[in-house]
Amino acid sequence: MPSTTSRIIMAVGGASASECQPLKAGGGGGGSGDKQEVKLRKELGLFDGVAIIVGVIIGAGIFVSPKGVLLHAGSVGLALIVWILSGILSLVGALCYAELGTMIPKSGGDYAYIGEAFGPLPAFLYLWVALFVIIPTGNAITALTFAQYVLQMIQPNCEPDVDAIRLIAALVTCLLTAINCRNVKLVTKVQDIFVGTKILALGIIIVAGLVYIFQGNLGNLSQPMQGSSTEPGLIALSFYSGLFSYAGWNYLNFVTEELRDPYKDLPKAIAISLPLVTVVYVLTNVAYFAVLTQNEILASEAVAVTFGSRMLGAMNWVMPFFVACSTFGALNGAIFASARLFFVGARQGHLPAAIALINVDCLTPVPSLIFLCLITLVLLLIDDVYVLINYLTFVESLFITMSIASLLWLRYKQPNAERPIKVHISLPIMFLFVCLFLVTMPVYERPWEVGVGLLIIATGIPVYFICIRWNNKPKWMVRASDGLNLLCAKSFKCVLEEKED
Repeated sequence: MPSTTSRIIMAVGGASASECQPLKAGGGGGGSGDKQEVKLRKELGLFDGVAIIVGVIIGAGIFVSPKGVLLHAGSVGLALIVWILSGILSLVGALCYAELGTMIPKSGGDYAYIGEAFGPLPAFLYLWVALFVIIPTGNAITALTFAQYVLQMIQPNCEPDVDAIRLIAALVTCLLTAINCRNVKLVTKVQDIFVGTKILALGIIIVAGLVYIFQGNLGNLSQPMQGSSTEPGLIALSFYSGLFSYAGWNYLNFVTEELRDPYKDLPKAIAISLPLVTVVYVLTNVAYFAVLTQNEILASEAVAVTFGSRMLGAMNWVMPFFVACSTFGALNGAIFASARLFFVGARQGHLPAAIALINVDCLTPVPSLIFLCLITLVLLLIDDVYVLINYLTFVESLFITMSIASLLWLRYKQPNAERPIKVHISLPIMFLFVCLFLVTMPVYERPWEVGVGLLIIATGIPVYFICIRWNNKPKWMVRASDGLNLLCAKSFKCVLEEKED
């Protein structure tokens, strides 16, 4: 009698029993004695983990618009302090997530931790906002930035056409989605290559800036604290900009189940990545501040390009190239990690079961990847997708606050649970207070954005009770869900993940 998986494949593909040979975990055909394991593979090592964190964090922000910190800080000196403290805070938060990720070794990151501590509704609300706003908007903006700088390389003296930007952004999104569908190892190779490229680019900026400083050009740094902001609201906004540039430090937690040794590699990857990114960010900003005046930085649409025009002469074309490479790598890492979040949400019954299907050949969550791609493509059609950033920062900070609160709650609720990594209690308490400060201060500075952010979250409440908690769903809803599942299973040669005995 065929195995359960073989019977599913026959039902989906219409193959006969003799044609349905079980597959090895590697995805190739096997002998009759081999047992197919349809599940995500543990293929990520320490270097891959570092590449994912660094690759997602270092996107376009440090090249294009580091001026947000300077704008609200008011001075070069305070801006550098904010960059340093933002890196330290991100490291503290990442270490707290390392405890959560090793205590709850499930993919999904914040979704898994909030669900474990506070129940399904708060976890679903995070998934709801991440699915339709936070993640696809971030991916769309990264893709648009990539397209803009590709066109700038091709036509340096022309204003890029909006439709051409959208078309290239759509193409790169589809390309990287296809790569992610095909092979995890190929994804990690792409990530490794482009992490090296962006580190090289920032290295060029840092070296050029330090040479400029050592030549005695210290005018822009002579009075570093002049004009510093003293209003708490403005300082909070400067930290918002700084922490936004470090966003992505929690993405490795989305793929915990695919780490070969999560108990060792997750904390090690965090301990390597965050200090590395912090040092690189601070030195890059020192280079910017030394070469360019505050007014030049605040007026520039792409600080790295302005820096390159000033310092690199005929080689200034390399900066648009490096920005394009950086955004390409960041988008690749974000697609890989975030698709796992939606896969886990569907596996828990919070999204259509079709999104929890796995391709039997490649062992990748193909429907989840394609679903994320489609939402991103829709957002690319919005005239000003960048306006969504104003609402994202508050919402994301709110759910990070909930995740840190879940660590403290689980310490109280499950004191004897196994914690391979256990940070000192002072770290999550400190980080929680910082998060609360960053969540509450914008209520006074940007009440409209906060209100819209809360409204976006609230729209998920009726969806949860109608689509998930409602036991006696209408037949048409059940038929639609079953039809979607069957369509995805047949179209993408997918089945549900096998559960371990």
